[in-house]
Amino acid sequence: MRVLIVDDTRANVELLDQLLSLEGFETLTAADGRRAREIAGRDKPDMILLDVMMPGESGFETCAKLKSDPETVDIPILFLSALDDVRSKIDGFKAGGVDYISKPVHGEEVLARVRVHLRILETNRALAREHKARLEEFRTAQQAILVRPEDLPEACFAVRYLPLEGAGGDFYDVVEIAPDVYGYFVADVSGHGVSAAFLTSAIKALLRQYSGPLFSPEDTMRGVDRVMRQILGEEQYLTACYALLNRRTGRLSVVSAGHPPLLVARAGGGVEVVEMKSDPLGIFSSLALQRQDLQVSTGDRFVLYSDGVIEMRCGAGRKNGLAALAEAVQAYRGFPLEAVPARMMEAVRGSGPADDDLLLLVAEVAA
Repeated sequence: MRVLIVDDTRANVELLDQLLSLEGFETLTAADGRRAREIAGRDKPDMILLDVMMPGESGFETCAKLKSDPETVDIPILFLSALDDVRSKIDGFKAGGVDYISKPVHGEEVLARVRVHLRILETNRALAREHKARLEEFRTAQQAILVRPEDLPEACFAVRYLPLEGAGGDFYDVVEIAPDVYGYFVADVSGHGVSAAFLTSAIKALLRQYSGPLFSPEDTMRGVDRVMRQILGEEQYLTACYALLNRRTGRLSVVSAGHPPLLVARAGGGVEVVEMKSDPLGIFSSLALQRQDLQVSTGDRFVLYSDGVIEMRCGAGRKNGLAALAEAVQAYRGFPLEAVPARMMEAVRGSGPADDDLLLLVAEVAA
């Protein structure tokens, strides 16, 4: 463990340096707050022992600046100060310190407190590593059940999926119902992260169970809804859009369950917004669904997506986000299919940080 000692009095630095070094700690030293911040940003110590009264910026100011920097925000800071009044201690904790030791310091007390806080730090790091490993397991498992365009090239689709965390609550699937008949499904489970991602495998299984020549698109949605109502937690639900493409008849049957509208880009130009009023899945015992049947031709494309794509346009609102997506669909209609989802998403969202899972799937009617 590496400890940074910050004090403008050399004797104090040497005392603490010797105390910690003899116990096996690696030490770094600084005589003022500015230098301490430089060292902390470069060498990433595990802990900082920080004097309060120093030339230039005070220890409280140094601590506040360290806590405002993403590179050093998680380093625990212990104040060492001759100021032992309650107000000073409160100011230290408000600045972001985890402990406050009054001078003159006692070696055994310093060692005891340093060890306690470093054990807490190591425990938190272990928990973070465990959480990251679990998220990675969920991410890997979730990615394994998502069909890739190269797995089903006959379906002629491309997809862009960016979960907010290691695993997400958005889900898509593409199913071959029969030769020249394909189902395209996009869903968004309320919330995100592991709890939402856990449900995606169940949704995939249900979709496969209730899709096929025996089931209409409405039957598929009702089958998913019937089971999800039994397993979703309180206040959980999912929105979904299911598009069944029959190349033999040139028909695209679309059923929505509280989901953003599907978009159709015609090969000859123009974009249609297929909007329907319907209920989300997993809530109501009597589910209201709407279906629209569209005639499509070779070269037409249709777009399914989650609401995060159109709700992140710099706070411009869902309506403006939808308009921006329609413009992107038109702008990239002639681009190679595999390049379209990423370009569309960037055009609609910009480069700002996301606060939701993002999913966009584009399919093309092949000959």
